[in-house]
Amino acid sequence: MTLPGIAQLALFVALLLLITKPLGLYMTKVFSGEAVFLSPVLRPVERVIYRVIGVDPESEQRWTSYTAGVLMFSLAGVILLYLLMRLQQFLPFNPQGFGAVSPDLAFNTATSFVSNTNWQSYAGESTMSYLMDMAGFTVQNFLSAATGLSVAIALIRGLARRSSSMVGNFWVDLVRSTLYVLLPLSFGLALVFVWQGMPQNLNPYTTATTVEKGSQTIAQAPVASEEAIKQLGINGGGLFNANAAHPYENPNGLTNFLSMFAIFVIPAGLVYTFGRMVGDTRQGWAIWTAMAILFLAGVALAWPVEQGGNPLIAKLGVDQSVSALQPGGNFEGKETRFGIASSTLYTVVTTDASCGAVNNMHDSLLPLTGAVPLLNMQLGEIIFGGVGSGLYGMLIMAILSVFIAGLMVGRTPEYLGKKIQTYEMKMAMIYVLVLAADILLFTALGSVTTAGTSSIANPGPHGFSEILYAFSSGTANNGSAFAGLNANTPFFNTTIGLAMLIGRFVPVVPVLAIAGSMVRKKYVPPSLGTFPTNGPLFVVLLVGVIIIVGALTYFPALALGPIVEQLFLSAGRVF
Repeated sequence: MTLPGIAQLALFVALLLLITKPLGLYMTKVFSGEAVFLSPVLRPVERVIYRVIGVDPESEQRWTSYTAGVLMFSLAGVILLYLLMRLQQFLPFNPQGFGAVSPDLAFNTATSFVSNTNWQSYAGESTMSYLMDMAGFTVQNFLSAATGLSVAIALIRGLARRSSSMVGNFWVDLVRSTLYVLLPLSFGLALVFVWQGMPQNLNPYTTATTVEKGSQTIAQAPVASEEAIKQLGINGGGLFNANAAHPYENPNGLTNFLSMFAIFVIPAGLVYTFGRMVGDTRQGWAIWTAMAILFLAGVALAWPVEQGGNPLIAKLGVDQSVSALQPGGNFEGKETRFGIASSTLYTVVTTDASCGAVNNMHDSLLPLTGAVPLLNMQLGEIIFGGVGSGLYGMLIMAILSVFIAGLMVGRTPEYLGKKIQTYEMKMAMIYVLVLAADILLFTALGSVTTAGTSSIANPGPHGFSEILYAFSSGTANNGSAFAGLNANTPFFNTTIGLAMLIGRFVPVVPVLAIAGSMVRKKYVPPSLGTFPTNGPLFVVLLVGVIIIVGALTYFPALALGPIVEQLFLSAGRVF
């Protein structure tokens, strides 16, 4: 581990810690309907939007109506985005004359962007028009992030309120998430990105003559605006096939650092918002600490493995001046502009959150390093996680943890002064089991059918890892890939599309059901037998439960893929 890499990690964590409280306070005021510094400008706009869509901002909804709003709004987004892609050749802002997207790819892409996954089975610069980038994908980047943020706020209200029946108004939360949180942050970040050299135009592609007198087409696009919400909304979909390894999407070390920071900034602030809204900021800091421990553990595992290099290099006699290490570490698939430290940190950050943007090729990671992003996604991407989805996933794990603690002492478990009973545990287990079944059953299908195995680039355990990664990424709404898998086939476009829909929207139902159940409960004052959920002991228990649940569920699959591949690699065998 290099000194500059350690300094970068320390700066990253320090800045994240510094921004958590002020951003969390700001979002608390936004979702409580209080005035903020942007209110004089945005409040009139907000009122106009409510009048146009016919919503009374003072009315609230039960969890069933809130859930219906989330699902219907998302379904409308899928249909609209699908139609835009199928009619692309007839629509404006298409200077390259791109044609209609095939039905299976259009279905996959529509579900991808609406579910906040941004899985891309295509090369953006040769498939999608500027209209698709702006009116299609960028709009959904905002709306899918705002939807996840709204669900998290509804769950927080369910935990914070006492003896009520309402969890808020989805349409109000959606508008405020977009107008007060996502748009201002994205606008500021986009200006910084333009300053650092990202294109922001609607020009036709440029044809350049190379020094060898050949011809090269240079793609461009409104990059900076989409790149900003891609990171802040934890979407991850890029305009170029190389994603954040492309110099237009990620020009230099500053944009690389800001991109990583943007991925974590809203989830970190939202944890503090949770603490403020439930009336005990220590509750939020306990969740934040658990997330930070898991994040640092992933970096501590992945970084030394990549820095150590491929153990096969010395065995093959490529460089006998080093006894067992690859000189400089494993640089395969990495941008020399960023190096191993920044590439590895980016890998962990983007898969801790449900972002999926990549500045290096994950298929080229050493097997044990590749297991880290796999496990990050399989845990439900709760390590800061997606905008909203990371927090509500972590709160489900917190409920499981206090239930286990209650079993150990023979007492009815409580969380935030409310008893955790049979209904909440059923909903929590549905949440956990749906994600696991989605990943493992689709992976099994892809691994035993010709339609699945014909797309892998590598035989043996790495080929299995490619399929496992694809469905883990789709279910966890991440969007990154082991790019050796050819996923642009009817089989994978359909199955990964279904995995994305299930992974995003089925868990929303038990989350909001828990919110609806908890909001009706009376507050129970703490007693001597109450397990405190705002201290170090709870943090240890929460981290332990997350690791145990993940290990028990996914270890067999990981053993068949990256773990056995690492053992084969150490023995001198590759696939």
